[in-house]
Formats: sequence, structure tokens, C-alpha cells
Amino acid sequence: MSRVIFCRFWLLLLLLTAGCLKVGPDFTNPAAKVADKWLDTGDSRVKAESTEHRHWWQAFGDPSLDRIIDTAYRENLSLRLAGVRVLEARAQLGIAVGEWFPQTQQAFGSLEKFRDSEHSAQAAFGRNLNYYHSEIGFRASWELDFWGKFRRAIESADASLTASIADYDSTLVSLTGDAAAFYITIRTLGKRLEIARQNVATQKESLQIATAKFLGGTTTQRDVEQAKTLLFDTEAGVETLEIQLRQAKNALSVLLGMPPNHLTGVLKGAALIPVPPPQVAVGIPADLLRRRPDIRSAEAKAAAQCANIGVAKADLYPAFSISGTFSLEAADVGQFALGQMSSWGSRTATAGPSFKWDILNYGRLSNQVRVQDARFQQLIITYQNTVLKAQQEVEDALTGFLRTQVRAKLLAESTAAAQRSLGLALRQYQEGITDFTTVITAEQALLAEQDSLASTLGDISRNLVGVYRALGGGWQLREGQDFIPAAVQAEMAQRTNWGRLLAPAAKGPAGGKPGT
Repeated sequence: MSRVIFCRFWLLLLLLTAGCLKVGPDFTNPAAKVADKWLDTGDSRVKAESTEHRHWWQAFGDPSLDRIIDTAYRENLSLRLAGVRVLEARAQLGIAVGEWFPQTQQAFGSLEKFRDSEHSAQAAFGRNLNYYHSEIGFRASWELDFWGKFRRAIESADASLTASIADYDSTLVSLTGDAAAFYITIRTLGKRLEIARQNVATQKESLQIATAKFLGGTTTQRDVEQAKTLLFDTEAGVETLEIQLRQAKNALSVLLGMPPNHLTGVLKGAALIPVPPPQVAVGIPADLLRRRPDIRSAEAKAAAQCANIGVAKADLYPAFSISGTFSLEAADVGQFALGQMSSWGSRTATAGPSFKWDILNYGRLSNQVRVQDARFQQLIITYQNTVLKAQQEVEDALTGFLRTQVRAKLLAESTAAAQRSLGLALRQYQEGITDFTTVITAEQALLAEQDSLASTLGDISRNLVGVYRALGGGWQLREGQDFIPAAVQAEMAQRTNWGRLLAPAAKGPAGGKPGT
């Protein structure tokens, strides 16, 4: 083959590669079943208007809650872990992009001393058997992306980066929801403790009355023992609430990235159960597809897997490569010298196209394609299931928020009635109209009703937190911010050259080539 024909073949191969196809399916958004509206849309407390709920916790108007969310965002270690995974995905995308260029690029060089055997074939021709040989050069090999194998790999890595960012956002949604829920739990337990201690004081007064009547001979010791039983039981309940309060504070401390402590600095201010707003905007179910990070993550993971089908399918076809080597070499044999290596006459070069085709492995390769397709179908189903579960979570939290308000109104009435009943029972007991069992029953009923009312008020706020969380609010907090704190970035940059991948980390995948 002449040199001109050889070069034309190369040029034709490159032109074909420049406009080559990509095997495998192109990703399209999977279909998912989405309701037209929420079941409670007709309730006056539910607004159908769409909103992002960027800082939904501010709806409670509680400065302590605002501080907790801010601290959790800055210090939570699980969120930092998700941020580092974003950086890992960025680096993986850089690897995929690098595979599109010549895969082998090597500079090489050597200086070798040879001493051949005196009985070797070279010795028969009287050749120099003791000499030096030096060489320096460059070699490259480029598997052309004829079938889109490497471009599909870039698509997959880019979608995986998108998924890692969505996972970070999902972690942030969970973090804000968990922090708010634990804060409400702490405030609710504080209120229940206050109620229990007030009842302890009331029951001590009842014990004093029963003791006085017993000493006065107007009643039996049975009344005294009944009063002690109720008092000690209530005091034991106080200890149970103290345990729950300490555990809730410990859990919140970990969310805030600190060892368990009393959180006196974070919890300063009025120790009141946060009061929710009278209305909540929920939009329509279709808004979840763009708002919920876990849905975006499921979609991106399906897109990444779809591209992997093309990567596997490309192995069914021949792989075309161009490789070449250029070097300068010399030896001190005969009239030659090592110093002549720098002269142009010492050059040596090889170049040319090649291909390889695994023609006897179609069972293995075709089944690999089927494996990737089955995984893709699994992720499509996972996406559809995620959409359904997201709607369920909104409906569950919304009905809890609405129905618990009705329950609180009823409990407020029953608590007031229990309070009046206790007053009447105590008065009648002192007047000798009724026995002490009536007082005990009234005190137990009052404590139960007050405790249930306090718990229900906390449930209202927790259910609203669940609504905001199910709607996917809160992840926007990271917009314009890096995925990991500056101190962690500095530590990683000192340990490893991250180039431009560390900053600005707040931006999502741009679809182009990442920084190096």
C-alpha cells in the first residue's frame, strides 16, 4: 500500500469517527403515575398554590429553630459525607472524559548495557557482543469512539454526578426535617414535664389533705396510701420523661455535629412548642417530580444505567484503534556512538490502524447487554415507586396535620372538663360528700388529658414538618454554597491536587469536561 493510500485510510477512519453513531438507547424520562390533586385540597387550611418552601422552618417563627437548622447545615457530618461523594462523582466524570482521548500516552527512555554470549548466533557473524544501547521516545494508542462507547460512559458518569448532587439535596431535606422534628420533640417533652411536675404538686396537696383527714379520724389509711400510690407513679413518670428528653437532646446534638450535651446555648429562649401557621401551600402532586431530590436522584440513576447499556453494546462490534511510536535510539557498536542519538538519522517510528473483535464471545457479551438492560428496568421501576411513595408521604403528613388539629381542639375541651372535675372532687372530698377514690380518678384523668393535649400540640407541628419534608423543601439552602466546608476543602487540597474540582463546588454538572 502506498504512503498516500495509507494516509487517506487514516483520514477516512477519523472522519467516520467524527460523525459516528452511538449504540444503545437514548434516555427518556420514565412515565410515572401522578395524581391530579391532593386528597385534602378542598380543606381551607390547604392552599393549592405552588411554592419552593426554601426556608419552611421560618414559618414557625421560632429563633431557636432557625439557629438549629443553620448549625445542622454547617456542622452535620452525614451531610459532609454526601458532599465528599459529590466530589468523588466529579472525579469519576473526569476519568470518563479522559477515556475519550488517546488511552495510552507514554514517554519512555532507557540506557542498557548488553553483553551477549560468545556462543550466540550474533557471535558467529563476528558482531560486537559488548555494547551500550540508549533510546528515548513517545508512544500513543487511541481506541476510536466509533460506536459511542466512551461517549456513553461520559453520559453515565455525568448522570451519576447529577444523582450524587440530588442525594446531597435529599440528605439536606432529611437533615432539616429531622432537626426540626427533634427540636419540637424536645419542646413537647419540656411541656409534658412541666405538666407532670404541676400534677406532682397538686397530688402532694391531696396527700396532705388525706393525711390530715386520717389523723383527724374522719377517713382511713387507705386514702393516704392511694394518694401516695398516685404521687409516686406520677413522679416515676417524670423520670421517664427526663430520660426521653435527654435522649432527644443527645440525638439532636449528633445532628448538629457535636457530642451529646444539654444544648443550653442552642435552646435558649422561650421553651414553647412551636406554633404552626394556619395554612400550608402544597401545590399539585406533579410538582414533586422537580422538587423532591430523591425523585431527581432516581431519575438520574436510571439515566446513568441507560448509558451503560450502550457501553456494553459497543463491545459487540469491532474496536478500531490508531497507535504509533516515535523514538531516537543509538548504540556504540562499530562506527556508531551513543552521542549520535540526538541526530535526526537516529529516529525510528511506527504508526498504523488496527482493530480487534471478540467474535467468539457473543454469548458473554450479549448477556452483559441484557444484564445492563435488566438493571435499567429495575431503576425505572424504582423511580416509579419513588414517585408513588413521595405522594403517600405527603398525603400521610397532610392528613396527620389536619386531623391532629381537630384532635387538639377536642382534647382542650376534655382537659378543661377534667380540671373542673378535679376541683369538684376535691371540694366534695373535703366536705365529706365523696370518697378519695373519686379524687384519685379525677387527678389521673386530668394528668392523662393534659399530657395527651401537650403531645398532640407537638404532633401538629411535627406533622407539618413532615408535610414540608415530603414536599421536598429545604434543599435550596445549599444554593450558592460549596458542598463541603472551606476547612475540609483546604485539608483535601493539602493532601491531594484537586485542581478545579473543589471550587466552585456548589454548581451542578455543566455537561462539559470537568476541570483537571
